[in-house]
Formats: sequence, structure tokens, C-alpha cells
Amino acid sequence: MASGHIAQCLGGILARRAGATVAVSGDLRLNGAQLVDGVRSLAAGLLERGVRPGDVVAVVGFNSIEYMELLLAIPYIGAVVAPLNYRWSFEEAVQALELVRPSAFIFDGAYSSWALRLMETQIFSSICLYVTIGNPVNTSQGANFVSVDRVKRTCRGTTEMEPVSRDVALICFTSGTTGQPKGVAISHTSLIIQSLAKIAVVGYGEDDVYLHTAPLCHIGGISSCLAILMAGGCHVLIPKFDAKSAIKAIQEHKVTCFITVPTIMADLMSYSRKGKISGCGSVTKILNGGGGLSDELINGASHLFFNAAIFSAYGMTEACSSLTFMPINKPELQETKNQLSNQSEGVCVGKPSPHVEIRIDRDESNSSSSLMGKILTRGLHTMVGYWGNNTVDTSESVRNGWLDTGDTGWIDRTGKLWLMGRQKGRIKSGGENVYPEEVLIVLLVELVLSQHPGVAKAVVFGVPDSRLGEKIVACVSIRDDWRWVDATVEHQGEGKEVSAHILQEYCRIKNLSRFKVPRLYYHWSRPFPVTTTGKIKREELKANVLACMQPHSSL
Repeated sequence: MASGHIAQCLGGILARRAGATVAVSGDLRLNGAQLVDGVRSLAAGLLERGVRPGDVVAVVGFNSIEYMELLLAIPYIGAVVAPLNYRWSFEEAVQALELVRPSAFIFDGAYSSWALRLMETQIFSSICLYVTIGNPVNTSQGANFVSVDRVKRTCRGTTEMEPVSRDVALICFTSGTTGQPKGVAISHTSLIIQSLAKIAVVGYGEDDVYLHTAPLCHIGGISSCLAILMAGGCHVLIPKFDAKSAIKAIQEHKVTCFITVPTIMADLMSYSRKGKISGCGSVTKILNGGGGLSDELINGASHLFFNAAIFSAYGMTEACSSLTFMPINKPELQETKNQLSNQSEGVCVGKPSPHVEIRIDRDESNSSSSLMGKILTRGLHTMVGYWGNNTVDTSESVRNGWLDTGDTGWIDRTGKLWLMGRQKGRIKSGGENVYPEEVLIVLLVELVLSQHPGVAKAVVFGVPDSRLGEKIVACVSIRDDWRWVDATVEHQGEGKEVSAHILQEYCRIKNLSRFKVPRLYYHWSRPFPVTTTGKIKREELKANVLACMQPHSSL
């Protein structure tokens, strides 16, 4: 039986988009024929230099056309591409490399020091090939590296070979914010059907111009990239996201679509306000993941991108990105209404994609009538398993074909999934289990507190308490024109003041259950620590807050 391969999208690009621009990065523009030739030449060159089917090839760098070509070229010859998080330290990268033992290490110039350390220390004897994207920063050591361009130019083999199919196409590392990264092994089939789901739900097509706001080391960025490749759209690549570069690219290239997380959207809104940008009418599709958007961000995005349909997605790396989708605005309406429901029953994250099966595994020992339980999913979208020592292990999260997402929730009568929180992220307060996302009015990022006009962002977590087991702490940043009032400082009654007492009362007004109301409040005046995908590093933030808390604190 024939099996799918992600590089099969090249045939469609060559047939429909050979002469049309399909990739833009700075001054570099490629048409469809050039992109296809680049991928096939790179694949043939890697094969000629010793990369074999089943080998793992590690890649680290910022977004570029060459990086996108590598995502196809490496699996083209049956090897497995393993993108490394460019925000990692060298030591964190070594942990990931230990899992996959690559035969080749490909990097852009900013990571020449990583390659030099790997070569000098010989930590991994498996690495026989070092390839640089562009020129290495340390040119004195450049002779030890071969460039991607040279690999393409010097290949003597045919570039017309057929793609080699293997079970695993990609090893995508989890963010590793609470421990060592895990290598999630993902198949060609999973990537293909995830791309088809995005095409069907979001509506990507040949006329789309897609801006790469997400890094190509993350499953969200990878899966959306492949969806646009399959749809035949045009890619606009910036090395990494910053609001100024993104807005400039949107205006210059008439970008029609991009993906976002709440922090990216907040940065875009902030930059557009400061730059007095009235609107970006070319954008017609925005897919948000990594946490829910607040009402303020949805309304702001709907005004800035006034022609855009905005979708929210819930998913995870182990499920090859998005499991459910939900439209959260209607661009044809003058006044946008947030269709994401936020209730005490959880956060509605929409309905599963057609290829996704979801069920709720209730605790049989729980005699209550609650519909809540573990969220399980089954289908061709789920990971092959966790990669380690050249083997794939599924025992940790997959039982009888069902992948445990690690989240809890319930499904309503219309088939919509409601998310309650993380199984492992619970706070025990006075004997009650409180999931951080229950205190949030939007998933993972915004708290009920964020609805207060003086609060810019808030994050909740538990700290040890001798009486309650754990007590809930809210770490908040306030808006520029508001003032934080310490318990030892007298309120001036000027209206734009925020304090622990004010926020506690606000939570009660919002009808939060008493045991869910944070007991302590900490004013955070710096940017919150986040992962590459914009998710809050809760454990790092918690450690910082605990280090700063003093007995006389005003929390």
C-alpha cells in the first residue's frame, strides 16, 4: 500500500505555481520551480554526503527559506528532521541531542559556537556532517563546515529521485519548561492530515500570502508551513517575530494570513497603537493557539485586521498541533463579539477536526455526576511516540490507541470541548483541587483579573502553605497609566489604582468561588518569562516570585 509523504506537495507546487513567487525572505524571492529544485538538490546533496534513511538530522536557526527547504529535503531521503529550539542554551540543546543522536548538525551563523563546541568536545561521535545555513559567524573555522548552498551545488546525483517513505518524518521537542525536553516522533501521515485540516477549517488556498510569525522549530509553525505548501500559497519569512518587522511585512507583501499566540497579538496591538496604524486590510485569516485571546485583544485585532476571520485552536505537540478549532469573530459584523465562552464550567475551545476523535475518561472512583475527566484523543494525528536511543516509546501517554493529552475537560451536547486545566498543574487549596485555567477566563494566559481595567496581564500558581496545603498567588502586571498601591501605602483615591485588596474584591464581584480567589498578589513590573511559542514559563516565574517574597510583603 502506498504511503503519504510530506514532500509530495512539491509536485503540486511545480504543476500549479512553477512561475509564481512562493517564497520571500528579505531580498530573496523564489518561484515554485526554484523552490522545488532547491529542495531536491539539497536532498540529493545530503544523501551524497552520507545522510541515510533513518538518520536523524538536527537543525537550529531562525526562520529562513533554507530552513523551510530542510524541513522537506531531510525527510525526502528518508531521514528524520529534528529542529532544536533556538532559545535554548547550549546545555539544553545537548539534552535534546542526547535523545536523538544525530548524524548531521545543521545550523545558521548565529549558532556557529554550538557547532564548534560539538566538534571540539566530540560529545556526539554520531555527528559526521556539519552544515551551515549561510556563512558561519566565526569565519576562521569556516573550513570545517559546508554551507547549504554548497551542498546543493555540488550534488552529482539525480534530483528526480522519488521521496523515501519512513514511519517518522519529524522529531519535535516539547518546550521543556518544567523539565527535560521530550522528542515527539511524528509521522508523514499525521503532518499531512493536520495540514488538510487547517486548509479545510481556516480556508488556506493558492492566493494566500502567509507570514511566518511562529518559529519553524515549533509544531505550530511547522504544521502551518506545510499547510501553506500543500495549498500552494506564498511564504513570507522573517528570522523571528517582532511586531515592527511583522507589520512591515504585512504591509509590503500584502500578507493574507498568519498564526499567533496571545503575546504576539498583544505586541502587534501595542505596536499598531504606538505607530498609529489604522488597519491592515489584506489579512483575511488569523489562527490563534497557545492560549485564549482576551476580549480586548479580540476587539483590537478585529479593528486592526478588519477583514480577518479569527480562529482559535487547541492542541499539543503530541497530537501534531491542533485538535479543535473555533471561530471567535465575524469580520462581516461591525461590532465583534467574542464567541469563546468563558464560564465556571471551563473554557470552550470548539469542536474537533473531522479526523480527530476525542473522548472524556471519567474517574470511575468519582461518584459525582460531573461530566469532567481526562481528555483523550485517537486517530492518525497522534504521535508515533517519544524518541529515545533510536527507538520510539508510546507507553507513557498512549493506552489502547488513546493519547492522554494531560488536560481535563468535558464535552457539551453540541460536541464542543470545554477545557478545565492541566492534570499535572493543579493547586490544592484547602482540600479543593483548583486548576490554574479555572481561575483564568481565557485559556492559560488571561485571568479573571485581566478583566480589571488596570491589569495588563496576570498569571496564577500555587505556593506551599502549612494550613491549606497550597495557597493561590496571582502575579500581575499593571497598565502604564495605573498605579500599584502597596498595603503599607495609603490609597489616594484617584481612581487609577490597583492593590491586592481591590483585586480580591474584584474577584468576588466576578463570582469566583471563595477557594479560587487568590490569597496573595504580587506586582510584576518586568516582562513575563515565556517560551518560544509565547507560553508563560510558570515554574520560572514562580521561582522568581518566591525569591522576591519577604515577610513584610504587601501581597
